[in-house]
Amino acid sequence: MGKKDREERVKERESYVEKHQKQKMKYKLIALGVFGGIIAVLAISSYNFYVLSTTVTPTGVPPGAGPLGGIHIHAGLLTMIYGQMFDYSTPAYQIKSPYISFQKDNGETVHMLAANVTMGYLFQSLHIGLTDKCFIFPDKRQFCSDNTYTLKFYVNHQQIPSILNYVFKNNDRILISYGNETQVQINDQLARVDSFKLIT
Repeated sequence: MGKKDREERVKERESYVEKHQKQKMKYKLIALGVFGGIIAVLAISSYNFYVLSTTVTPTGVPPGAGPLGGIHIHAGLLTMIYGQMFDYSTPAYQIKSPYISFQKDNGETVHMLAANVTMGYLFQSLHIGLTDKCFIFPDKRQFCSDNTYTLKFYVNHQQIPSILNYVFKNNDRILISYGNETQVQINDQLARVDSFKLIT
């Protein structure tokens, strides 16, 4: 009887130790999985931040551009989507090209540092799709002219059909507006871009 009891106690101890080890292993695997997931999220986030905030794109010289540093002029740019201002002041849109860019955490002043650089090149460098009919966010959301809403371009209060090939002059005021605004609302947006204090 005593021997049988001892054997049962030994079995119980072995069973307890085995169960305890399995449980510890399970917790370790869960912890490793969570840790691996955190590392993966951090790696992806870091890569995306690096691409958005440090990559200077597109590479090379803009077609027809003068020498880099040959000029340094400024224009005010306001983009309104459904009456909301598009924010170019975030790191995702700062200094993406040495030729034309937003700088110093400012999203209202465009700096051109070489002659003959188009507004189309600016938007290409920002990874924003821009056509005569559509404004396309980097995340692929599209705002295109249709029967209800239109994409409109103004330079110094004059409406123009496109700004893609436009090369701004010093102190120009440029408005991109998407929506179904009345002329009064457009005038308010034009007054807003006129009020920008350009940084040099």
